[in-house]
Amino acid sequence: MDDISTGILFSLLILLLVISGYFSGSETGMMSLNRYKLRHLANQGHRGAKRVEKLLSRPDRLIGLILIGNNLVNILASAIATILGMRLYGDIGVAIATGALTLVVLVFAEVTPKTLATLYPERISFASSVVLQLLMKLLYPLVWFVNGITNGFLMLLGLRVDKTHDGKLSSEELRTVVNEAGGLIPRRHQDMLLSILDLENVTVEDLMIPRNEIAAINVNDDWKSIVRQLSHSAHGRIVLYRDTIDEVVGMLRVREAYRLMMDKNDFSKENLLRAADEVYFIPEGTPLNIQLLKFQRNKERIGLIVDEYGDIQGLITLEDILEEIVGEFTTSISPTLAEEITPQPDGSLLIEGSANIRDLNKSLNWGLPTDGPRTLNGLILEHLEDIPDSQLSIELAGYQMEIIEVSDNMIKQVRVLPNQLKKTG
Repeated sequence: MDDISTGILFSLLILLLVISGYFSGSETGMMSLNRYKLRHLANQGHRGAKRVEKLLSRPDRLIGLILIGNNLVNILASAIATILGMRLYGDIGVAIATGALTLVVLVFAEVTPKTLATLYPERISFASSVVLQLLMKLLYPLVWFVNGITNGFLMLLGLRVDKTHDGKLSSEELRTVVNEAGGLIPRRHQDMLLSILDLENVTVEDLMIPRNEIAAINVNDDWKSIVRQLSHSAHGRIVLYRDTIDEVVGMLRVREAYRLMMDKNDFSKENLLRAADEVYFIPEGTPLNIQLLKFQRNKERIGLIVDEYGDIQGLITLEDILEEIVGEFTTSISPTLAEEITPQPDGSLLIEGSANIRDLNKSLNWGLPTDGPRTLNGLILEHLEDIPDSQLSIELAGYQMEIIEVSDNMIKQVRVLPNQLKKTG
């Protein structure tokens, strides 16, 4: 380089620093990209996004290319800076050139371009991908050779480059993405998405109507009693059974029963049984997300939940699962739960022992444990490990409660004290 003028060397040095900054910014920009936004743009036909996605499909090769280019440029820049230092200041110029070049590279070829790339990753990456794609073709043999050595060394350490990793999100990671969406997704929609993610953690027993509350008719009752029960039914479908609820014979659509009533000649017990639909049974422990798909696949809207012995445990409908996703269709507190909660003048609440814990938590914004019993009665009995007497005060999961009524080995009514309601409300 003795024949090259100092001016040319300075110009070449500046050019190499610019190229070094380009490689540094490209690396940071590529690695800072939102992969899902990138995939969306690529699917929309954005050419820059398609180039970047292709380069990122093998990140080991991309990083190898960038580092090869960056190191070659920095080594050449260091050599030129050394020559310039010796020409201008003699032997001491080498130390001056090393210190000055280190500072310049750090500020202008590392920190500045990487900061810009972090702030504008798409703009930097899409523009730089044109040159990187060309360099990948030109330097592919060298990149392949360097990556072969690197990957071989990693394999000796028991590591390997995952070529099939596609950055899939787990349900918990997706939950975080939804929560962090902010104003991009309306709060109501966020709640629905999170409810869908929660379906796999909730089983049909958590939402079912327990067997003692199922609307059902014993077909062995006298005919007048059956007609009276049908006439006063507030449900769209009624379970028909013989003597015990475990002996189910069918699921009757009340509308069909009304049609038979209009035709006096056809309204009989035999025709009523003939009009009943076949019962759809659901094994206990079925997650809600699976049951929702089964309802859709089998074109069913209601089913009876059975345990491992075939005994009826409860009833669940398609509407119950949909309300778990979108919330109650009517009021903030379901009609059933509203009947089980009675506000008192002193601010306390009288709650029936049969109240569902999940419904209480959702409607009243409480935090009662849901990993055990499903009713308030069951939760208190599990806590006490005994059937208590009435007028007993307890603290359960931080909630002050007073047992008001106990009968038939069950807690019928509980009062939650107002000071606790203020804390949780």
